[in-house]
Amino acid sequence: MFTGIIERFGIVTEIIREGSNVHFILESNLALELKVDQSLAHDGVCLTVVKTDADSYQVTAVDETLKKTNLSTWVPGKKVNLERCMPANGRFDGHIVQGHVDQVATVKAISDQNGSWVFDFEYDADQGNVTVEKGSITVNGTSLTCFNSRPGGFSVAIIPYTYEHTNFHQLQVGDKVNLEFDIIGKYIKRILQGYGD
Repeated sequence: MFTGIIERFGIVTEIIREGSNVHFILESNLALELKVDQSLAHDGVCLTVVKTDADSYQVTAVDETLKKTNLSTWVPGKKVNLERCMPANGRFDGHIVQGHVDQVATVKAISDQNGSWVFDFEYDADQGNVTVEKGSITVNGTSLTCFNSRPGGFSVAIIPYTYEHTNFHQLQVGDKVNLEFDIIGKYIKRILQGYGD
């Protein structure tokens, strides 16, 4: 489990295709602290560390992950938000994040607010995911509060610290981001809808 509080960056240095799988090699000063078989969130996508060395490590994405996330758009040089799993005795600074991306969204607008930034996102509402005003949302692994909540869209306000310490400073209009909707909201929605056949 994660909390959506980004620890460090990783830089994609190499992409290796093997059948339907893709191996990503990332450089990060977090590499020395990682071990094989550890879960690590990459822009909100939980991936397993399969190799490590002094300054880099490797993770593998299967076809299902590539279809449901923005990982298929990654290129060498891309800066990725990283978060290790929350320790059982750690502080819960964000919200419950599983590292299971629900769908991607598109950056529709970025507005400089002279000290902060407002990012507006749109996503396919037909997939049934919803946000609520002042509710939690995870964008590229970052725990945020959404506003202007509407079917298929929402906005977030980004403070300077978050802008500098996540890859929000690299996002541009038209970019794809990973979304994980609030797990509590997903359960409530499913209960209200019923399970059907």
